[in-house]
Amino acid sequence: MNAKTEPAPFVCFGGVDWWYHSRAHSDVQLMLALATERKVLFVNSIGMRMPGGGKGSGLPGKILRKARSTLRFLKRPRRDRPNFAVLSPILLPFYGSPMMRRINAALIRMQVRLAMRALGIENPHMVVTVPTAWDVVAPMQRRSLTYNRSDKHSAFAEADRLLIEGFERQLLQRSDHVLYVSDALRDAERTITGERGTLLDHGVDLDLFSPQSASAPQDIATIPHPRIGFFGGLRGHLVDLPLLERVAREIPEAQLVLIGAAPSNIDALVGLPNVHWLGPRDHDEIPSYGAGFDVALMPYHANEWIEACNPIKLKEYLALGLPIVSTDFPAAHRYGEMIRVASDPDAFLEAIRDVIAMPLRPDDQHERRAAVAQSSWSHQANRLAALVGAR
Repeated sequence: MNAKTEPAPFVCFGGVDWWYHSRAHSDVQLMLALATERKVLFVNSIGMRMPGGGKGSGLPGKILRKARSTLRFLKRPRRDRPNFAVLSPILLPFYGSPMMRRINAALIRMQVRLAMRALGIENPHMVVTVPTAWDVVAPMQRRSLTYNRSDKHSAFAEADRLLIEGFERQLLQRSDHVLYVSDALRDAERTITGERGTLLDHGVDLDLFSPQSASAPQDIATIPHPRIGFFGGLRGHLVDLPLLERVAREIPEAQLVLIGAAPSNIDALVGLPNVHWLGPRDHDEIPSYGAGFDVALMPYHANEWIEACNPIKLKEYLALGLPIVSTDFPAAHRYGEMIRVASDPDAFLEAIRDVIAMPLRPDDQHERRAAVAQSSWSHQANRLAALVGAR
């Protein structure tokens, strides 16, 4: 009798750092799901710019947390996923110089190969989320290369646009498969990807994001209702902070609850009497806070990034059974009338007032959760494995 063939391994060049970013991101969740039955190496994010002045803030803190991550080098962080390993490579984030990029890519590639050898990974399927990994993966042996086009990274405010666009184009042209979560972005790039472009929607952890998952933590339980809530990074170039200020000022009878890190200055917002910024929380804690919202917000700027984005929190809000009010972007229209999409700030405030005034209906909560009931991360990971021919 032949021994059972071990499932093909995966190496993922992630868009986040396991040790200090949110683990809600699609690449993390897909790889964790795949690791239930195969070896997976997750390579922490290779940054998109050289640290320095100008764009961004909190430079010393960013350098310190990256240094702490790098000291961990290669770890298996989850006891329940012994096949899942995380590599924090030493890197030189100097992408402006072609010579330094080549040196940096060779350095990272050497570390990835050493980690693969230590884990017994040979000839893996490779998945790339962050475009700057292209220089690293281009010459590496692999079964397949999949570009996880989860965002248009060149549209990020902190990115060197021309440089990142070049990496993106190489990946779009040279990958065996390109995964999209946005119909708009897939359609815009169809002339490049052709049949290689595939829509693989985000998943959601249905067990974690459950209305009955946990009782409300004390710091939100003491906040009066109605609670208007948002969880996620409070980045001013993505989240419309002035719009949130208007919400707090013009709906004073409600409490605005914010969960997440604040890379941007939010002093004007948190100075308002009915605004409660509770800071960042671990991913596993988020549902217990979100379940305490009466209205969940998607308050994004109308820009190139959101046009190509499909925020995971949209499904997380629905899994919690929450009524949602959103600014207008393509992904917000996927669930029809379950999401109140506002065309301008006045309509956004009016929609919040309407939701607050509506009586609670358990059937509505069940219908929202049912809308994402077939969107588990395990289901999406199985689709990815089938797409690349992983056995």
